[in-house]
Amino acid sequence: MAPVTDSFPRQNARTQRFTLGEPRNLSVSTDGERVVFLRSGAGDDSVNALWVLDVATGEERLIADPRTLLKVDDPVDGELTAEEQAQRERTRDGTTGITAYSTDAACQVAAFALNGQLFTAGLLSGQARRLVVEGPVHDPRPDPTASRLAYVSGATLRVAELDGSSQTLAGKDPKDGNAVSWGSADFVAAEEMHRFRGYWWSPDGQSIAACRVDDAPVAEWTIADPAEPSRPARTVRYPAAGAENPVVTLHVLGLDGARLDIEWNREFFPYLANVEWTDDGLLMSVQSRDQRESMAMRVDLSTGEALVLARDYDDAWIENVPGVPRLLPGGAILTASDRDGMRRLYVNDAPVTPRSLQVRSVVSVADPDTNNEPNIVFLANDPDEPTELHVWSTTATTDPDAERSELGRLTEQPGLHGAVIGGRTVVIRSVSLEHPGATHTVLVDGLFDGPRLKSYAETPSITPNVTLMRSGERALATAVLLPSGRDPDDDTLLPVLLDPYGGPHAQRVTSAYNTYLSSQWFADQGFAVIVADGRGTPGRGPKWERAVHHDLAHPPLDDQIDALHACAERSPILDLDRVAIRGWSFGGYLAALAVLQRPNVFHAAIAGAPVTEWRLYDTHYTERYLGDPNTDDGSAIYDANSLIPLAAQLERPLLLIHGLADDNVVAAHTLQLSSALLASGRPHEVLPLVGVTHMTPQEIIAEKILRHQLDFLTRALAPAL
Repeated sequence: MAPVTDSFPRQNARTQRFTLGEPRNLSVSTDGERVVFLRSGAGDDSVNALWVLDVATGEERLIADPRTLLKVDDPVDGELTAEEQAQRERTRDGTTGITAYSTDAACQVAAFALNGQLFTAGLLSGQARRLVVEGPVHDPRPDPTASRLAYVSGATLRVAELDGSSQTLAGKDPKDGNAVSWGSADFVAAEEMHRFRGYWWSPDGQSIAACRVDDAPVAEWTIADPAEPSRPARTVRYPAAGAENPVVTLHVLGLDGARLDIEWNREFFPYLANVEWTDDGLLMSVQSRDQRESMAMRVDLSTGEALVLARDYDDAWIENVPGVPRLLPGGAILTASDRDGMRRLYVNDAPVTPRSLQVRSVVSVADPDTNNEPNIVFLANDPDEPTELHVWSTTATTDPDAERSELGRLTEQPGLHGAVIGGRTVVIRSVSLEHPGATHTVLVDGLFDGPRLKSYAETPSITPNVTLMRSGERALATAVLLPSGRDPDDDTLLPVLLDPYGGPHAQRVTSAYNTYLSSQWFADQGFAVIVADGRGTPGRGPKWERAVHHDLAHPPLDDQIDALHACAERSPILDLDRVAIRGWSFGGYLAALAVLQRPNVFHAAIAGAPVTEWRLYDTHYTERYLGDPNTDDGSAIYDANSLIPLAAQLERPLLLIHGLADDNVVAAHTLQLSSALLASGRPHEVLPLVGVTHMTPQEIIAEKILRHQLDFLTRALAPAL
């Protein structure tokens, strides 16, 4: 690889934060012989191709190259369907080419969409071809037997035969109007529940469980492009906190035209969190609107009635844990629940993981072991070490007298680890502080004797000078970054930059090299950078996460201040008269809150895509933490967590950055806060990003945003120098 000569901001933007060229979207065949994955051809190439690794030989084969299939040098986003664009936004995927694929049960045939066209690939033959069907095509999926495919086309769900003939399985009912769609995930399912799909094949390939989404009750919001006044504005259905959600129902559609409507108490349990077909039946899970109660249910395919297998209740909220609920061989139900101070796995309501582990997700349920107990592989961390994540396994035994010797850890080295499993083959993805990027190592029969997947990701031009510690009375996971090459005896005071996310569902302090690259760049410009994970962030147990119930403001902000002061006590070179904070999304909310409420601590803030008024954010996320804004108590809670009423308090420099095309945290958040600041006579800066959504994959914009932030911080802190 040629040496990198451009600046870090340029390299960081060009490589999409060093993610391009790395294997992604891995699958392992059920016989363990093949690893299927996507990867682009270089560290600055955003066009993903489909690859297969032969586990026995270690050979990687290119199966489908979008440039070849489309006969163009650069597949462009402009050809994407609206459904594909929305999915990429929900998954925060800024790449092009093949960004998603699916396979049959044996992992021998793959299907994917390119520019609204359907393509299939033989994973054994290595041949890919276009299948001409009525389109545009989104989310194509072969049936488990590889006899045909299904796909979403606009609001309809269609089934295609291998000769290209196709038929509509659901949709196109005139009485539904334009607000009903079949086979797609609704906004809150994809954005908040991480359910990115809306249909599921039965194991025999003769029927499909499909979602019908009626968006008619949901308010229409308008997103315009002020830089192009000739371009029509687009409308989106946005379910804001306290407002109406879409009506989501589930149906089993037979290829013979039969339709079975699934019945459950949708009025009380409107959220369809998960659906899964197994050889033992159709399983689904639902949540109440206030998310305090959930049910795992098995569908009676003769009547359509959903029968309750497990229920859970929590005074604050129920967490949706990826990979569960799941039916085990023999019909037992695997769930996860926050009880006894920890998130644990349960089989038929009996715990099968210890109180010492915080379960984060379930990877797979493998074949039964010699004791005829299914083997469960899951990701978990020790709450006393939240910076790491490891791959664990345990059997599904519920015998209270059984020794827990079957509990095992598949990964040993410090870092963050994940896994994908098929048959006797496990692929471990690992990141650590020791090296940039990720490694993908193949284990066969539990031994590290398989090949590694190649990565073409670029090596960053800077090296994190990071120290991990626990700070303050709550032992906050904290990272401190100092300028590279700084003399340890140099006692020159450094301005301080806090660089948090600080909220639910995301950690910034982890044992991962690439996590700290942007923070290190700011450190190399002369800052001491502090990154801290406070209450509400994952990894420290249910009580820690629920500390922000009805209060997203004070615990996260107090913890940032505690981390700052604790670090200053350890390092007297931190200048507490020059403290700034930057963040994006929840981190943007936290940054703006910091200068509005604690100007005695924070002297400048950069708030990127901040939530400023929680009534403008979506139902599932916001109501989980703050409740219903339509009640008297709820209204007071929302007022107490809003930034708008605090506008008149601003006395420090504040830079607001927002993408005008953002359909997640809409630009109205920044515009309403800016309006309130202006009305209060409070100077501030606003940087509108034309054509930018909640993520910023555009290379030039991503580069210039970093530089603009540095310029702002230099100006904002200069008077105190």
